[in-house]
Amino acid sequence: MILLSAIIATFEADYRAAYGETILPGQLNALHALKRCRTSVSPLMRAQCGDCGHTQLVPHSCGHRACPHCQHHESQQWLERQLAKQVPASYFLLTFTVPEALRALVWDNQQTLYDHLIRASWETVRTFVRNDTQLQGEAGAIAVLHTHSRRLDFHPHVHLVVPAAAIDPDNKRWRTKSAKRGYLFNHKALAKVFRAKLLAAIAAEGLAQPAGVPGTWVVDCKNVGRGEKALVYPGRYLYRGVIQEKDIVACENGQVTFRYRHAKRKRFEYRTLPGACFLALVLRHVLPKGFRRARNFGFLHPNSKRAIAVLQWLFGLDPKRLIAHLKPRPRLACPCCGADMVIVQTGLPPQPPRAPVIPNLAASKTPAM
Repeated sequence: MILLSAIIATFEADYRAAYGETILPGQLNALHALKRCRTSVSPLMRAQCGDCGHTQLVPHSCGHRACPHCQHHESQQWLERQLAKQVPASYFLLTFTVPEALRALVWDNQQTLYDHLIRASWETVRTFVRNDTQLQGEAGAIAVLHTHSRRLDFHPHVHLVVPAAAIDPDNKRWRTKSAKRGYLFNHKALAKVFRAKLLAAIAAEGLAQPAGVPGTWVVDCKNVGRGEKALVYPGRYLYRGVIQEKDIVACENGQVTFRYRHAKRKRFEYRTLPGACFLALVLRHVLPKGFRRARNFGFLHPNSKRAIAVLQWLFGLDPKRLIAHLKPRPRLACPCCGADMVIVQTGLPPQPPRAPVIPNLAASKTPAM
């Protein structure tokens, strides 16, 4: 497997030379973290076995959310929290996509327009749920912002996992909508309202709307059953970066090749780029510092834990059963006895490499008798 840290070590100088004036501070921080992650220059942790007392030093992970092999545990915890909020209803996965004509504007105003993109998506769903004749109440949604396509091009879009249900706080009613034919709302109507809300937010920020913005946008709405698979899909990219290292298949002759699964053809395809361009493609999706890409709205907000617990009790849902199939966090096993090891000390400085010991062959020779 080709490590991203090795690619950075090889092509960092070329990347800085080619993109130096446009590299953002967040991208530099990510570059520094990913380059050092679990290498000989990483800080160390001391692990100790509770049975035999054996100790060993373990390199720290960088913990950066753009790192492809860090924060798996955090991703698992997020998924567990969302599954624990599951309610008795059919779930839908809605995808709100920014048209190509707006993407340059979004890139130049990431902090502001990423936020508006998430909020416009949520407000669109909220409006439809309130006006729906079967629901007529407060919606709930889990929103996750993605900025990339499968080819890693800049393609900002928001996934909303939405139960086909609503809470009527005035009449204290729980209402659901039948999803027999996989229908929640008309996707063309959703796109029209989403377009109006996002363009209004752009105008309110004093930003000029670029030329060529199409009149018809794309919103996808599909039935995903009880919601487990819909949550796994956006959660997969929350803390693990935009590419897995197993998908980097070659790094030679100054070129990097990676694979991706084509959405329509359902097969792997390959893309080859110069090393500096590959790094630029990966780092383009580093989010602004402090920006939350995953958010909960409506009755799925953390403030609604009591209401969700009541619904689960009334309909006999066991949240512990829903998360029982998730894999536990991998344990650190003692190399001597196999027992579990625990971290007893963190933040230790990296150890300098030891110089090889060269035996003094002349001194070790025994004089002839």
